[in-house]
Amino acid sequence: MTSEPAPISEAARRALEQELADIRAERRTVAATLRNTDTIGDHADQADELQRANDLEHLDARISEITTRLGQAADASRPSTDVVGVGSTVTVRFADGTVETFQIGDVAEELDQTLVTADSPLGRALLGRRAGDPVRYNTPERKVTAVVVSLGTAPEGQA
Repeated sequence: MTSEPAPISEAARRALEQELADIRAERRTVAATLRNTDTIGDHADQADELQRANDLEHLDARISEITTRLGQAADASRPSTDVVGVGSTVTVRFADGTVETFQIGDVAEELDQTLVTADSPLGRALLGRRAGDPVRYNTPERKVTAVVVSLGTAPEGQA
């Protein structure tokens, strides 16, 4: 991730907010199972207690990560319309003539066919490009070439 905060899509924000709510609920459940450490029990009880304490640490770390990411996204400026970056909407014309519009994101979102993650082959090829720039990248099946048509909103007639 760059030193400047990156924006995220509304769908990614909602997904992170939902994950945060779920993790906080799980944390409350796990915390409620922890007993007073003064209670004497057998080794199995102690091992179980240590595991739950470890689970709490992992949950707390993820809560911190999500909270930080949401805070950074809130502080991020709007994506540039000059150069492709995380948060950009970019329209690409492929060698076969098809034109598609994508949003560059940093979080994979289920069922969002218009999202391309910044670390995917297409995402890496698009980062830093401008309208008119050629793009080349490899997929497991073949090499793909395309041209960046525009940044910002989809061109007329595109969804």
